[in-house]
Amino acid sequence: MNVLICGLGYAGTRFLKAFSNMNKDIVGARKINFAYVNRNPKRRDIQYFKEVDAAIEQFEPHIIVISVNDEFHMDIIKKLEGYKGFVICEKPLANTNDDLELLEAKLKSVSGFCLNLIERYSDATIVLKKFVEEHNLQLIRANFYWGKNRMNDYRPTVGVISEIIHPLDLIQWICASNTDLELKSIQGTRSDFSVSGSDVLDSAAVTACLGKAAITGYSSFVNIVRKREVDLVFASPQNRLIFANMVFDTPVWDVDHLRIWERTPFGEQVIMDMKTNIDDSKPELKTIRKLVRLVNDVGGYVVNGAAPSQLFASLQTALKLQKLLNTIERDAQTIGPINYVVGSQREIYNDENDWERLG
Repeated sequence: MNVLICGLGYAGTRFLKAFSNMNKDIVGARKINFAYVNRNPKRRDIQYFKEVDAAIEQFEPHIIVISVNDEFHMDIIKKLEGYKGFVICEKPLANTNDDLELLEAKLKSVSGFCLNLIERYSDATIVLKKFVEEHNLQLIRANFYWGKNRMNDYRPTVGVISEIIHPLDLIQWICASNTDLELKSIQGTRSDFSVSGSDVLDSAAVTACLGKAAITGYSSFVNIVRKREVDLVFASPQNRLIFANMVFDTPVWDVDHLRIWERTPFGEQVIMDMKTNIDDSKPELKTIRKLVRLVNDVGGYVVNGAAPSQLFASLQTALKLQKLLNTIERDAQTIGPINYVVGSQREIYNDENDWERLG
């Protein structure tokens, strides 16, 4: 199985580690061969290509991973016309000014597509989605807080839309995967937090509707501490209120927590309280446990046509989410730009070991 990684930076290296640690039973006797496309060579132990076209022609990849910086996704996708393998794309799908019809047309020949919405592979997400479906719960209200500190990070970014995509997807995926979320109001802040510019949208607060349910939330790339939390209120067929709280990557990466409960005249009745178990005996899986689940699904689909454990975030899903992100970027009523560059020049941190900032 040939895997081509386009962009061997932070995200691309995570995919390389994930595929290197995938379940070997999936590929059987097949060897996993890697190659990468990058502006400049970074590793000598993996086949290097300067251009995507040459890589596709000579390496013949079964899977292509798009893990270049957000703003360059479209540059890669334009070169995939006629490609018939499987594409994994880092989120978000594109930049806010990219031509989505052209993008869709360039990918029309692929055998499969998956946007990397990694929290779909969290045990907390999987268990809650199953619980909602089995108990026929109807969402009434959801609220999220999703942020981290990316001030003076060395990587270019399209801004907070790369962060807010996670809770927007999770709420729809868990509660009403066949219903479109409708944005009602958007407020935001622009700043020079990023090397990408002096007025990048760094934070957004939104209100929205998902069917009859109300959605509110805040997401930020200038949050002082990492925080990823979603609160949900459901109505049961027995006309009871059911509450759920999901917390991701706290206190460390890959540790997720789900609590489901209801209130009674005698106090809270806890229905479920679970936390992700981490196998510390495999340090090579640090921060990539959920990503390994994703690549296992993709590998099984490509090699054996096996159904994924979680439905892939398809191209149509990615396009719908991108349209929401484009609306947030375009219609947000903003203040700023705020100046975080307070000295004579920007301080830039290439802190690959600071898990609070990465991801």
